[in-house]
Amino acid sequence: MRVTRLLAIGLALAMVASGCASEPSLKDAAAELQKDTHRLETDDVFKNPLKKLNILERPDRDIPCDKGKFRRVMRAVADYERKTLDVDGHLDLAQGLMENTLARVLGYRLDPDPSQTDAEDGRFIYGAKENPGIRVIVYVAPEVPTWRLHATTACLPR
Repeated sequence: MRVTRLLAIGLALAMVASGCASEPSLKDAAAELQKDTHRLETDDVFKNPLKKLNILERPDRDIPCDKGKFRRVMRAVADYERKTLDVDGHLDLAQGLMENTLARVLGYRLDPDPSQTDAEDGRFIYGAKENPGIRVIVYVAPEVPTWRLHATTACLPR
């Protein structure tokens, strides 16, 4: 009985310790977010001057977020020329293009939100890269700028 209890405690401690060790590092998360910024700027869609991609905040500085922890942030805007007068059609095209870019070019796992399929006041796209701990939110707006991206790393120790 005592051996079983000690083995159970030992196994639990090993699982907790291995869970802590698998936490991504700020260095790795920041490097991945910087790569995402570069990939976005060099993507065939967004390097087109008509998209008016503007990186508002580059992920090149540590932002304090908790005691001894930091995060990196990337913010960008871009525009998708409205080809139709139909707001819903414009948002559908812009949302689809951004979802494709996030998933295929940048490698994010998207969390679809079917509740906003026909929302004419704008839509949100949520994505994540679990390891190294990056989350992205894109607001797809009916007005200029069409896309408003906000990507951030988790709050991590240096």
